[in-house]
Amino acid sequence: MTVILSSILLIVFFAVMIGVGIYTRKNATDVNGFVLGGRSVGPWLTAFAFGTSYFSAVIFVGYAGQFGWLYGMSATWAGIGNALVGSMLAWKILGRRTRIMTQYLDSKTMPDFFEKRFFSKNLKIIASVIVFVFLIPYTASLYNGLSSLFGLVFDLPYWVVIAVMAVLTGIYVIFGGYMATAINDFIQGIIMLIGITAVILAVLNGHGGLISAMQELSAVECEGWAGGAYTSFLGPDPLALVFVVILTSLGTWGLPQMVGKFYAIKSEKDIHKGTIISTFFAMIVAAGCYFLGGFGRLYADKISYNPANGKPLFDTIVPAMLSTLSPVIIAVVIVLVLSASMSTLSSLVLTSSSTLTLDVIKPASKKGMDEKKQVFTMRMFIVFFILVSAIIAVVKDAFPGITFIAQMMGVSWGALAGAFLAPFLYGLYWKGATRASVAACYIWGCGIAIIQLIVTLGGADVSSWGPVIGYIFKSSINSGVVAMVGGLIVVPLVSAFTRKEDAAKIDEMFTCFDKRVQVPVKEALD
Repeated sequence: MTVILSSILLIVFFAVMIGVGIYTRKNATDVNGFVLGGRSVGPWLTAFAFGTSYFSAVIFVGYAGQFGWLYGMSATWAGIGNALVGSMLAWKILGRRTRIMTQYLDSKTMPDFFEKRFFSKNLKIIASVIVFVFLIPYTASLYNGLSSLFGLVFDLPYWVVIAVMAVLTGIYVIFGGYMATAINDFIQGIIMLIGITAVILAVLNGHGGLISAMQELSAVECEGWAGGAYTSFLGPDPLALVFVVILTSLGTWGLPQMVGKFYAIKSEKDIHKGTIISTFFAMIVAAGCYFLGGFGRLYADKISYNPANGKPLFDTIVPAMLSTLSPVIIAVVIVLVLSASMSTLSSLVLTSSSTLTLDVIKPASKKGMDEKKQVFTMRMFIVFFILVSAIIAVVKDAFPGITFIAQMMGVSWGALAGAFLAPFLYGLYWKGATRASVAACYIWGCGIAIIQLIVTLGGADVSSWGPVIGYIFKSSINSGVVAMVGGLIVVPLVSAFTRKEDAAKIDEMFTCFDKRVQVPVKEALD
């Protein structure tokens, strides 16, 4: 019954995704249409594109299980932070100014923005390299957790699941570009909203309701606690939880695939609507996922453990929770997780291909590239990036001893956000930011990530490095937060001691925010 129901839902899902790609191909004939949807995407599509790019199977299977196990119900704070900081404040602070300045500069990618804002081609090239190096392993991480979930229903090799997801995502992105991605993201977002709500209700119902489940969880023992550690307000480790909230929430402000959604917003009123929709979406999906994961310890007898150290395998926690549910719920979850992964994958490969084509290949082309050739090149790179990410995921699964891949995935988010968040934010708001400070932030963010990678691969004992440094490099979560927050200090500090950009040019650039426009009184009071 479960196999039949899941198969029917998947066939319908795949048909709709491909159909949307074919339908929107007319919008992807030039660069502006292929990369930004003609800068005419409405609030619902933009908000759902932002949310579905934010949350993939990694959060539903990996993070929900991991942080729910470690922090219990307090892990829900991570989801609330994602909604308020990662979504609402991101739209409020970045949305409007990003749309205005990127249109004024005719910028289509984040590296292109850095070149035109700070008058430096080298900044664009370096940023493109950073995107290429760290976005590929991040893309490969999206396949994590798919194997264990599909294993509940289908007896399929892991590589088959990866191949199906990669091929279908590639088809609709190649056909329709950003518009196909946005429409499919909207459909996939609806599935995610329905799916996570259904799963939470089903899990709670299986334990006699919310109160009964909370009482059962409060009885779980935790070292150093008399009881109730996993149902407490801040959980058993508040400081570690704070780092998780900051990394997963503030990090979106510096990720190219997230910020790029603001480039395509159609109008002012769409920003207001998009802010509300995006926040609501994140509150349901993110907070719901972490809330669900908080009950993971109730399934301690059903999950798998690492035979080497006896620690739980976090990717098996959520599948263990789902294994007890009805066939209908399991079928919905299969489509939910596939939706979450495909939406994020499509956003990442579109970002990677457009960055490499527009910021590296096109400037290096001696003969020049017309619109059709640029779009064709981007389509070829979409195939390349999807293929590489799929191969990395398969290799990682087949050879678990190759720890480099897993660690690269772990540091990718922190490296990208650490390198780009501060330069992008200051670039939008502050005339005094210098190109030297941007370069310094690149070095800072990537440097922290590389040190973390070396420490983790080498198995170094960081406890001997002192209480502060040791805690920073204890995990990629901690070092990622330091990379992001530290960048907010690096940029103004370096800018204070380095040569300022041409004041006249900067002043002229910032006049784009002062342009007078007329709007109906219902949108702005007299």
